Amino acid sequence: MSPAELLTLLVGTPSVSGEEGPLADLVQNLLATQGFQVQRQGNNLWFSFGKPGGARLLLNSHLDTVPPSAGWEGDPFTPVWHGSRLQGLGANDAKGCVTAILLAAFDLAAQPLDGEVVVALTAEEETGGQGIATILDQLGPLDGAVVGEPTGLRVCAAQRGMLLLKCTARGQSGHVANAQMLGAENAIHKAARDIAKVAAMEFPAHPLLGSQKAQVTQITGGLRRNQVPDACEFFIDLRTGPDQDHDALCADFQRQLESEVAIHSKRYLPKGTDPGHAIVRAALQAAKKAGPVGSGTTSDWAFLGGIPAVKAGPGDTFRSHSPNEYLTIQELEAGADFYAKLVPAFFKMQVPHEA
Repeated sequence: MSPAELLTLLVGTPSVSGEEGPLADLVQNLLATQGFQVQRQGNNLWFSFGKPGGARLLLNSHLDTVPPSAGWEGDPFTPVWHGSRLQGLGANDAKGCVTAILLAAFDLAAQPLDGEVVVALTAEEETGGQGIATILDQLGPLDGAVVGEPTGLRVCAAQRGMLLLKCTARGQSGHVANAQMLGAENAIHKAARDIAKVAAMEFPAHPLLGSQKAQVTQITGGLRRNQVPDACEFFIDLRTGPDQDHDALCADFQRQLESEVAIHSKRYLPKGTDPGHAIVRAALQAAKKAGPVGSGTTSDWAFLGGIPAVKAGPGDTFRSHSPNEYLTIQELEAGADFYAKLVPAFFKMQVPHEA
């Protein structure tokens, strides 16, 4: 099966998050015909090959897609080639990466390797659900990982995390006409003061990720137009860097704001890998890049714990989640070549895992 045929087959099998079963079935059967012993939990698939006892490298990407947005020309679930471009839901994010990893695995499995490759193709990445985090403990010890996402084969050695804070301003309810006389405290006014503080906050810049601002993304308050509000709730979204601790950040917000501050979500942890680590150097060598970059988007890297990792793959992040997303055959072939070259380079650079 050619690279173009494999990509067309995967893109033509719908796999919106939570509905990856048909695609998981297809990929599992395909791998079995290639002689791989595939393990499965839910719609997560994984298999390994190479030299046991050496260093172990994870290649990971996700099978699921977001639902199609408005604005598609034609059926998003029907892949269509426009010259060298394949248009279809998931072509860019991230079935191009899945296809490239599979092509590299087919090539590498026939070669002598100085270590063991673990390939994990997982579910529900787009919803933060039952994916890589649920099977990580079954993959065994890992010395490095590559997370396949559309980065234009730029090597991301840092990735922002996501901290969501729920803030509640408390006030005293009363009739608007009597508010000044009663000294009723307006919760929306309190929240407004805090929101202005949030907008003015500055955070240290990261060398690969740059600077970031906290964003207030939702606000709710008030019961009646003639009643002083006694509560106002708003949410803060802060995309964090590898040197920021989510609990410490929450405590810092609480010190600066009048409102009550609580963590709504902190599970998407920021990640960073030393640029001198073997996984970064091997990826840069395979991609022929001078140095790593940072990524502002989250991925399954957030759930890999302390495993040294990079994020890299064919495609363009700005096409993701947009109508008429596509991948070119040149990008696909370059992605397969990238993964195939990265693996042996990593094994040559990496000290084997000690049990």
